[in-house]
Amino acid sequence: MPEMPYRKHAGSFARLKFFLALSRTPHGLLDMTTPVFAAMLYLGALPPADVIVLGLITAFAGYTAVYALNDVVDFPVDRKKYLQGHVAGGGGDLDALLVRHPMAQGLLSFREGLFWTFGWSMVALGGAYLLNPVCVLIFVAGCLLEAVYCLMLRLSQLRVFVSGVVKTLGAIAAVFAVDPHPRTSFLGALFLCLFFWEIGGQNIPNDWSDVDEDSCQGACTLPLRGGAGRAAVLILVFLFLAVAESVILFKLSPADFSGGYMLVVLVAGTLLLLVPAADLLRDGSCTGAMRLFNRASYYPAVLLTVVMTRLLG
Repeated sequence: MPEMPYRKHAGSFARLKFFLALSRTPHGLLDMTTPVFAAMLYLGALPPADVIVLGLITAFAGYTAVYALNDVVDFPVDRKKYLQGHVAGGGGDLDALLVRHPMAQGLLSFREGLFWTFGWSMVALGGAYLLNPVCVLIFVAGCLLEAVYCLMLRLSQLRVFVSGVVKTLGAIAAVFAVDPHPRTSFLGALFLCLFFWEIGGQNIPNDWSDVDEDSCQGACTLPLRGGAGRAAVLILVFLFLAVAESVILFKLSPADFSGGYMLVVLVAGTLLLLVPAADLLRDGSCTGAMRLFNRASYYPAVLLTVVMTRLLG
């Protein structure tokens, strides 16, 4: 494989843009709403102000580090894709609003990406320790599982379940941050809701939109190995389970979410998850898969809005 030149760019704003792109910050900010939503729903109230501030800093650092870690571990694969001409455009991908895979394109050096990931990891570890040492273990587990997920690219389509677990850990950590001994029933419902949402609304649709470039790399993904029809059915099943679990989750909150709030939760799940999933089942297009991915990315933020409206209203 020929060497890829590293293109040094002047201008602090442009440089910051590439670092934020490495961490997929627009998507990461949406994902940050998940631990906030989980903590507030679990308590049925606002956490103390110091926990809110420290938690937000830690969540930002954690998501920034883990998303960047994905590109660090996948750097050889992403560079090969770039050299073959597969990384130039974003194709409407929410993850590519800034720049897609900036290290692979030579906009950042591998060393810079590694230092960026390490630095934010240290911030996340410090914040996690102050919140609850258990959160440190959860963050480390998340990083290890993210690396395993990346390394399984050519090994097994079951990597999708690893991704499902990783996406739950930020919210699980947030619950431990506000209660050292959380209720098992709530943790179980939270895990299942986010696990099903990640697999059906994020991972499989994202893999679907990348089938052309993934096939050139010999990747093992559900859309490639199982076929589009089977993938579409699995997506719809997983998202139906995610919506059902979200209702159970709200029922387990100490706050009283009346019928009106539950109706909003169901409508949000229908419009953001089930409708685009049903459309994908009908048309089976990469565009439809990306549409589902983008809409599903807003689901935790909408659930947070419902919780905040109830608690602050």
